[in-house]
Amino acid sequence: MSILVDDVGSFPLPASVDRYAFNRARCLAYQTMARGKTIARDASVERNFCKVVVDSFKMKLASGLDVVNYPQHYDMHEQFAEAIREATNQGTYLVDEKKALIPEILVLKEAAKTIYEKTGKRLRLRACITGPMELYLKEVGTTVYEDVLLMFAETVRRFATNSLLNSKYIKTEVLSLDEPSFGFQEVAANRDTKSRVLERAFDVKGITRQIHLHSPSRIIDLLEIDNVDVLALECATTPKNMEIVTRKMLDASDKRIRVGISRTDIDGITAELREKGLIAPAPDELVEKMETIRSRFEVAQKRFGDRLAFVGPDCGLGGWPSQKAARLLLRRTARAVKTSS
Repeated sequence: MSILVDDVGSFPLPASVDRYAFNRARCLAYQTMARGKTIARDASVERNFCKVVVDSFKMKLASGLDVVNYPQHYDMHEQFAEAIREATNQGTYLVDEKKALIPEILVLKEAAKTIYEKTGKRLRLRACITGPMELYLKEVGTTVYEDVLLMFAETVRRFATNSLLNSKYIKTEVLSLDEPSFGFQEVAANRDTKSRVLERAFDVKGITRQIHLHSPSRIIDLLEIDNVDVLALECATTPKNMEIVTRKMLDASDKRIRVGISRTDIDGITAELREKGLIAPAPDELVEKMETIRSRFEVAQKRFGDRLAFVGPDCGLGGWPSQKAARLLLRRTARAVKTSS
């Protein structure tokens, strides 16, 4: 099985696009789509949201990624929490199935034919969704009300189900649930409850199901969850994370792994460069050398063998200073993998 290069999702806005204008256009797009209506005639939404999403997706695709996450230009919590808060006004934490939509994915669905005709290749999409426990932490807190937590899981499952595209032009290949707080600050649920929550959220068929973590400290719990196919770990910034998981563990649980092989911690990177006297580093100075990225890939290959399914940047690139720098990181990561011996 070939190793695929993907990305985690977030990406800088173009310098020419105002953040407020983008956020407003996205909200309008979501509200219109949730009512089952088309946004095609709204020039502002088309210019400040649809075109931005499509152009960013094409930029990421051209970098050499095998599987491309929809461009997450919007806050990873708010894009789902806003719909959850609307549901709470109706006395529930369950988002209506018709409203559990990611507008970026619907925009790409419409644009897929045009992109396909230019590239000649079916688009392979990654759908990143903030996980149920992460959303619960942000909206409720650490105290667990099991029925509410399971409603968060069902809401996430609905977003996931509505993100599945499968046409001649585009296919959702990967569903990734983001649980960055897992292993750090967690909801105070027992192991069985957390397992039920993730089993429910991942109850989606016909797709590779990743869980993206920032800490591997509770990795043993995840090995027992049937609906998880791939454990995604950040290993470029924190190489010791790779040492916590073994090939034997993955074999025993029939799981595969995604390893982060290029650093994306922009604050740490810029701090290190400032210590060297680089106050305004160019993109080429922000992005690691290809040899560095390739060496991490080869270490991961040796450690995990055919259990290594995906590699890519550690985390998203939303905080990076420019699209040019973020694009260069994606391109170097893809090339480092594809030119490795």
